Amino acid sequence: MPSKDQIRAEAARLHEFFKGSGVRCVEPDILQPAKTLLDLYGEDIRARAYVTADPLKGEQMLRPDFTVPIVQMHVAEGDGEARYTYSGEVFRRQEVAEPGRSNEYFQVGMEIFDAEDPAEAEAEIFARFHAALAPMGLRAAMGDIGLLTAIVQGLDTSEARRDALMRHIWRPRRFRALLDRYAGRSKVPHARKLMLEQMSREAPEEILADAGLIIGLREPSEIITRMRVLEADAAEPPLSEALVEMIDDLLDIRETPGNALDRLRDIAVDMPALDPAVERLERRLEAMRGHGVDLDQIEFEASYGRTTMEYYDGFVFGFYAAARPHLPPVASGGRYDALARVLGQGREIPAVGGMIRPGLVLELNQEGL
Repeated sequence: MPSKDQIRAEAARLHEFFKGSGVRCVEPDILQPAKTLLDLYGEDIRARAYVTADPLKGEQMLRPDFTVPIVQMHVAEGDGEARYTYSGEVFRRQEVAEPGRSNEYFQVGMEIFDAEDPAEAEAEIFARFHAALAPMGLRAAMGDIGLLTAIVQGLDTSEARRDALMRHIWRPRRFRALLDRYAGRSKVPHARKLMLEQMSREAPEEILADAGLIIGLREPSEIITRMRVLEADAAEPPLSEALVEMIDDLLDIRETPGNALDRLRDIAVDMPALDPAVERLERRLEAMRGHGVDLDQIEFEASYGRTTMEYYDGFVFGFYAAARPHLPPVASGGRYDALARVLGQGREIPAVGGMIRPGLVLELNQEGL
């Protein structure tokens, strides 16, 4: 295994790929205030953060990544368009020993904020990472979570159902279970069916009054509200089989970007809500060609990033060692406008970035992979 000194030197070498005119080098504090960050990170990172208590500053956490602290810094300074690059250690607890996963490792990366041309910013980020890692011959994959969010938001169903599907886009099994239920493909749970039958005869308030002692944290008003939500949902007509098949077709796409774009255009013929996302993808691919990226060597996966990239909400990408599929990605990144919007208190701050694991780069190079 590479030593820390070797990894630090490799991090410095990779860092040079992101430096240049208009790029600011930053290094957020290793110890970060925990309250805001724990609410913002996806479940995967949040569950593995090292959190401690400070008698003066309250809950603190060891830096689990760079993106959120850099967004906070950018918002606090009130900057407009900006480019940042960083290099340093992050800390993530590992519940189960996994080969290639350390609880303390280096990240090197770059973030772009407020770019006037989002497609160009995404192409620039991908091209820089592609160039930095080109000698390794890694498998490159990309996707776009914005495609799935667009098709969900365009579904002809209730706002409550669309909201539920949106919440679970990053949890594929739960998303699939909801989709099957809304399409009538799966049975209503027995307990819910009994409750709905009872609600057809009695009001929720009457049911609750006859229920006896209520044990739990929910107030009676919360329980009644939930019962009415379930009643309204049961009255919704099922999603059409054609709509569900379109979602299935989208999620099955695993092609070169050019072929994926053709398939997405076909789907968009029957789902016009998908058109803006397809147009963004087309502009991004054209910008990548302009940066010299050979798209025929990239794999586009419509489902990419749904299990490990919860705060990304658009373009996503990663680079992997094909011969070592158990390893985490050597590099990954994407667009996170929604995260920047939350930290900017509603202000629109287009943001895209990514990171490389220099320790993993060095390890794979030493193994000749």
